[in-house]
Amino acid sequence: MTGTAVTFPRDLKYTQEHEWVSVEGNVATVGITYYAQEELGDIVYVELPEAKKPVIQFAEFGVVESVKTVSNLYSPCSGEVIEINKAVVETPELVNDDPYDGGWLIKLRMSDPRELDELMTSAEYEEFLEELSQGASEPQQG
Repeated sequence: MTGTAVTFPRDLKYTQEHEWVSVEGNVATVGITYYAQEELGDIVYVELPEAKKPVIQFAEFGVVESVKTVSNLYSPCSGEVIEINKAVVETPELVNDDPYDGGWLIKLRMSDPRELDELMTSAEYEEFLEELSQGASEPQQG
């Protein structure tokens, strides 16, 4: 549907479940990709964990609901939630409008930064999306 016409920020890491992570020191900011929000359509509800909740790499941490579907959110890395984006809880369409800046979801204090090595670069993520568009019928794998 979207193809890879959209470029993905080069300084982020990506998961096969279409989450992105930005890292500053030991703090990881997590959101969903442009591709994910476009596939979901108009987002109407976002459920996020409370601060201080531990999350595990690739485990569910929340839910995004759109007019088309409900989708689980998966953490790109393990750690403790230190902040949630209250703006997206109150105004879920921010995720559609600005998935990489104003539409971020949670911030974590990472417990093991080496986990980032298991994630994709933007080039690898674009290649992954290209493979999906060439025949994979399920948008999520893993």
